[in-house]
Amino acid sequence: MNKLDVSRIASIAAAFALAVVGGFVHAQAFPSKPVRIVVGYAAGGGTDVTARMTAQKLADQLGQSVVVENRTGAAATIAAERVATSPPDGYTLLMMAAADSAQTALRKLAYDLERDLAPISLVVMGPAFVLVVHPALPARNAKDLAALARARPDQLNYASSGVGSQAHLAGALFGTMMQLKLGHVPFKLISEATVSVVNGDIFMGFPSVPAALPLVGSGKLKPIGVTSARRVGVLPSVPTLDESGLKGYDRSGWYGLLAPAKTPGAIVSQLNAAIDKVVNVPDMKRAFEKQGLEAATSTPEQLAALIRTEVGQSAKLIKLAGVKPE
Repeated sequence: MNKLDVSRIASIAAAFALAVVGGFVHAQAFPSKPVRIVVGYAAGGGTDVTARMTAQKLADQLGQSVVVENRTGAAATIAAERVATSPPDGYTLLMMAAADSAQTALRKLAYDLERDLAPISLVVMGPAFVLVVHPALPARNAKDLAALARARPDQLNYASSGVGSQAHLAGALFGTMMQLKLGHVPFKLISEATVSVVNGDIFMGFPSVPAALPLVGSGKLKPIGVTSARRVGVLPSVPTLDESGLKGYDRSGWYGLLAPAKTPGAIVSQLNAAIDKVVNVPDMKRAFEKQGLEAATSTPEQLAALIRTEVGQSAKLIKLAGVKPE
């Protein structure tokens, strides 16, 4: 072997070593820039609160800033489409709410929820929603409210953040189980819907616990019942609607993190592990509990199964309640 052959072999070996090291560094590089969590709801609601609490801790875990982007409108489908059509590189994520699963039964979407988005992890279970009324409304509980509705047919209505939203379906289930004909007034934002009840323009609504807490605490809204199967720790004196006579009533939410489909499995696994570490620590659990939320992570496969179940259940409730697609 002459010197030229030795030199060539050394060059090839060096190039191979650089390629291996370069590939390793590239695989370990995520994230090398800020990560964005897109939220389809306005600031202050349960989805936004969950996203911001998670983003703060996730940034520490990933070593990169994690920003929250609110893209409201069209019952959160604008936000979902934004993520579904983003590059599958892990830098644009969606904080999905359970309510988003209803949209496939309500409108023609530019994306397929189960095909175009890759589940990463559940983040929290909850929140429950709170049936609230204007303080001046002479109703102390669900039975009072039902009696008032029967005495004033077609005069009582409820506000929601849009057709197919959790607030809408919670109200539809309430009306169906109470055998009431309630008017539905959809708003673009849950904050607008809640303010309409505070102002007395609409007499009842179903905001999330985080959105309702400050208004209930200040006396601007009167809570009638929570929609979950059990009472909420931050509202211990407020009964469940099940306790109030609507046996079997249970409408609770959840929030989970998703990425665009075809995001590399290694990145999905890295994000899943990071979420598990930041959510399942005592201080985060306590912080979530103060918002009426319960920390709950999952595997990507478990979240995918939950989404499939929610899509089916929402479609059945929409049909039962006679909710019309837009």
